[in-house]
Amino acid sequence: MSTDSSLLLHDVTMAGLQELRFPEEKPLLRGQDATELESSDAFLLAADTDWKEHDIETPYGLLHVVIRGSPKGNRPAILTYHDVGLNHKLCFNTFFNFEDMQEITKHFVVCHVDAPGQQVGASQFPQGYQFPSMEQLAAMLPSVVQHFGFKYVIGIGVGAGAYVLAKFALIFPDLVEGLVLVNIDPNGKGWIDWAATKLSSLTSTLPDTVLSHLFSQEELVNNTELVQSYRQQIGNVVNQANLQLFWNMYNSRRDLDINRPGTVLNAKTLRCPVMLVVGDNAPAEDGVVECNSKLDPTITTFLKMADSGGLPQVTQPGKLTEAFKYFLQGMGYKAVLLLHRHPRGRHGWKPSTSLHQLLRAAWSAA
Repeated sequence: MSTDSSLLLHDVTMAGLQELRFPEEKPLLRGQDATELESSDAFLLAADTDWKEHDIETPYGLLHVVIRGSPKGNRPAILTYHDVGLNHKLCFNTFFNFEDMQEITKHFVVCHVDAPGQQVGASQFPQGYQFPSMEQLAAMLPSVVQHFGFKYVIGIGVGAGAYVLAKFALIFPDLVEGLVLVNIDPNGKGWIDWAATKLSSLTSTLPDTVLSHLFSQEELVNNTELVQSYRQQIGNVVNQANLQLFWNMYNSRRDLDINRPGTVLNAKTLRCPVMLVVGDNAPAEDGVVECNSKLDPTITTFLKMADSGGLPQVTQPGKLTEAFKYFLQGMGYKAVLLLHRHPRGRHGWKPSTSLHQLLRAAWSAA
């Protein structure tokens, strides 16, 4: 099996980095090829009949949320937050419509959060509207948890959404049981980066500027069908004025205030199990690697996905689903369909039942 048709997993709970490889599988949408994505209806296709839309009051304005299912005993809700330039449909439809992922999520309530004004059909914010800061976006989420009566959540965030969920877990650790953070960059922009972003905004359209955040230069050149599909959707589905406000706020974010325990006095860090995910050809790779260096290695797993660029949840939904399943099992959920809770209860993560070991055992038996 060749390395360039594999998924590489590095589990930092082990002594030294080790690799696992999986057969190649690169669907864009189940049963569809890239050309079909050019249709807005095809691209946004979802079994939405079971989803219910809500507009929830928060301290910083209304938040659009879609939810499927109801709280099930002590199981957490799966709560998602999308990247800048996208919304929950553009970011997560492919992943959550993947058949194996649906086998997992039918046992959990699933809650997709759209950042303010980014949902399909959103009205344009009035002149002078102050878009919430990244910290305020995180502080809006307890209103969602309270509204639906969730006890706690497992967050899945991408890019800007990963930053928001990490900030949420730092401020409200008792509400977060685990995090899957895709393409997280824990660093604020320096003035040179800020100036470069400003210059880019003067010479490029907003969708093209956002595409350079979502995709690597190699993808922009070579994966033209997927990139063109996203260019069309970002330009047509997301309100451009609202997107500009979100983009500006994300680019003015501060460093995520985290340090690996023991490295500095009173270090802040994420206290729940975390799976960091990045494609091996993603613009966020350096940021994710740095974030990994700042987290507790006993409860953090680093997943680097081969043959996957800036949107692994779109190009490799099967691989991410497999990793997510074993991530949940390592947290205390048992069996393939994750029906039962491990008696250790919340935060029952043990390095001895790491994601690496679970995957190795599963694939050794195959």
